[in-house]
Amino acid sequence: MTSSLIEQLPPPLPAERIIALNQPKADLHTHRTYAWNGWDFDVPPGVFMPGATSRMIHERLLDDTIDVRGRTYAAMGVGLGVETAVAGLRGAREVYALDVHGDSVHTARRNYERLVGEREGTRFVPAAGNVFDGVPAGTRLDVVTFNPPAVSQAVSTDPDVVRNVCVGAPLLATFFEQLAHRDLLAPGGEVFVVVSNTADMPAIIRHAVTAGFEAEVFHRHDWNDGVLTYLFRLRRGGVA
Repeated sequence: MTSSLIEQLPPPLPAERIIALNQPKADLHTHRTYAWNGWDFDVPPGVFMPGATSRMIHERLLDDTIDVRGRTYAAMGVGLGVETAVAGLRGAREVYALDVHGDSVHTARRNYERLVGEREGTRFVPAAGNVFDGVPAGTRLDVVTFNPPAVSQAVSTDPDVVRNVCVGAPLLATFFEQLAHRDLLAPGGEVFVVVSNTADMPAIIRHAVTAGFEAEVFHRHDWNDGVLTYLFRLRRGGVA
């Protein structure tokens, strides 16, 4: 099934179109504000501002379409920490806030403490590091979400822009390899990844297959400007 899915996925848009669509805003290194679900956030310099693709995950956590109740959940590339706050309030057993950017992990922790606080039966675990480097050995994750900076063209030389936007498909190769080789996914575990055709979507899903995962399209959105965004659900091969 996954092999035929790869063949059906759209190729990346032309390079010039990808670059035009992903021009970085001039305010990344400033304090900004963000509002969602009746919550107000201060966004420190360098921390990723959630957009519509991030909300594809946030909304599905909020309405239990992505169910974290009583489960161990990891938000990869946590940024502002919206999804970890939602997961804590929805009753996740453990909530891992993961990001290569230490200031983002600190911001996510601060927002979690403000919006969720101490909650019986839920443990919050902030960890800065490359992909899963900050996750302790022996951890088993039931749900992982990731809206990766997978844009396939360099849109800036600013390292903060690159980290937030255009690391590209190799990051996903590392993501899937670590999940598989460290056996981080619990039996029945699910991985949700957002990818659009501003990235090399077929290559990304091929990386997942190589690492032993099976993929399905969980949601697809057409922005009517040539961009197609897919929310994939991935599970270990052989899991029904």
